[in-house]
Amino acid sequence: MMHQVAVILVNYNSAEHTLHCLKSIAEHTSDRLDYQVVIVDNNSHYDNFAMLENGINGLADSHHTLIRSRINTGFGGGNMEALSAVKAKYLAFVNNDTLFKNDCLSLLFEAMENNPNYGITGGQAYKEDGSQLISLDHLASPGREIFGRSMLEKIDSKKYPNRKKKYTEPVKTGFVPGSFMFVRATDFYAVGGFDTNIFLYYEETDLCKRLADKGKTAWLIPSAEFVHFHGISTPRSIGIKKELKISLLYIIRKHYGFFGWLSVWLFLSVKYSFSGLLKPKNFPLLVLLLKGAPLKESLKQKQTISEI
Repeated sequence: MMHQVAVILVNYNSAEHTLHCLKSIAEHTSDRLDYQVVIVDNNSHYDNFAMLENGINGLADSHHTLIRSRINTGFGGGNMEALSAVKAKYLAFVNNDTLFKNDCLSLLFEAMENNPNYGITGGQAYKEDGSQLISLDHLASPGREIFGRSMLEKIDSKKYPNRKKKYTEPVKTGFVPGSFMFVRATDFYAVGGFDTNIFLYYEETDLCKRLADKGKTAWLIPSAEFVHFHGISTPRSIGIKKELKISLLYIIRKHYGFFGWLSVWLFLSVKYSFSGLLKPKNFPLLVLLLKGAPLKESLKQKQTISEI
């Protein structure tokens, strides 16, 4: 059976948030929308997985499929694993640390159905206190990293819309955040889905760049609203900061070639040469950069396979 939408979530040691997210989806999604939900547990501690499994079994509806991965494959890898159970026209990649404020799925479904030029869409995110979160961004590039987002917005406001503005109408952007992405399955499959070389961070930038290269651009649909708690399963640490640099330099090299990579690498190396002296906690970032921030330093290489 082909559904209209497949909602895909990845759980990693945050079952309570995943269950709240699932309840939010059920409460706010119209009965007129035919959707399925696929949850991938990314090798959480087994007691957390058991909590998730028991919670899903206790839900009132039967939309859900739960997959247990015995190794943490990261954000992109976890989402890709869900595809084995997906049969839908559209894919909605939803972070488990989100709560819907309205019928986001139906709103994004209708926007995509009515606008064939929309390649990938996202909704407007809010913090728990109700304040607005940035929900559109400019693609990572040598220009963005060296000159900054604000400079790009001043140079070309049409290509680089103001990220902090409150929008009421759909707006074309470089990419929509990975906390909530809605894409046609055929387009997602045609570009190969998520690049699983990336363990964490910049997966959405990479995906939206490849879609844009095929003429499938990203759009913010501000009428679709959700709360994003952000960073529930990946609290900031020096390891996470290193992962950010590894992923960034990987996609810069992938999309802008050696000289694009070199310009960003030189910029970051100089930046963290000073930062490492002033803030010793940043010194490991400099060491990583001097190694070239290779994928072999990624957290992906440190994952182990669980027995259950």
